[in-house]
Amino acid sequence: MTAGLATAAAPDVRLDHDTADLAATYDRVGFRQFEHGKQLIALLNLKKGDRVLDVGCGTGLLGAWVAEQLGDQGEVIGIDPLPLRVVIAARKHTRLHTKVGRAEDLSEFADESFDAVYLNSVFHWVPDQPKALAEALRVLRPGGRIALNSADALRPHDSNVLLRQALDEVGLRSVGQAAGAHNHRVDATRLAELLAQAGFSGIEVASHTFVDQLQDVDELIAWSRSSSFGNWLSDFEPDQRGQVRDRLAELLEPRRRGATIPLQRHLVFASARRHRPGA
Repeated sequence: MTAGLATAAAPDVRLDHDTADLAATYDRVGFRQFEHGKQLIALLNLKKGDRVLDVGCGTGLLGAWVAEQLGDQGEVIGIDPLPLRVVIAARKHTRLHTKVGRAEDLSEFADESFDAVYLNSVFHWVPDQPKALAEALRVLRPGGRIALNSADALRPHDSNVLLRQALDEVGLRSVGQAAGAHNHRVDATRLAELLAQAGFSGIEVASHTFVDQLQDVDELIAWSRSSSFGNWLSDFEPDQRGQVRDRLAELLEPRRRGATIPLQRHLVFASARRHRPGA
């Protein structure tokens, strides 16, 4: 789960904005999260037969891919707080088993029951990040690895900057929540601190920039609305959203390069492991 557009100091997102249409749209446009998710998975050094927990599995694009890499004896358990997306994910692969759940509460899973845990485009949505990491550590076997990423708190996405400009220029910056997303973004230093405080070792953190090629403003909006499960501009009236959409379209066009508009997204990636006694 991730959104393309956000504002600072937004309140916690609401899960009840999600709809079947938004879930289906995300399944179609979430290939961007899927592609950088494969880079995240590479940090886990997974082996055939591993049992893996996908926290915030969304519609299961990445979880199904991971399940395929693990072979016939492997298994991926995917959890997500959005039931409509869990239903879609459940159809993706026979070795991807999904259920509704949250990062902060993994109580249905036994201690030391997974070889790896990952959170792809999820951590910036989690209100209680220390609790989520403590739970991840608990369910990992000794020597097990975690990989996660977050929108970078120090480097706003291009779309974020453009949205704020659009809101300012149409006089709606102070109306309310602009995106309802990324309100728990962290930078590389903070992410390393959180992992260390949770008890992880072997922590490695790196910043990454991705360039998304978008056709037009409507593609950006579809991605942002579905990635934020309906929280994008949710405090605004339809006519106000229309004003923002039109100004955002005008701001995007000077960036066009041929058929597409390149926009940068900035993420921090981290990996760590649960200490193995005697290692």
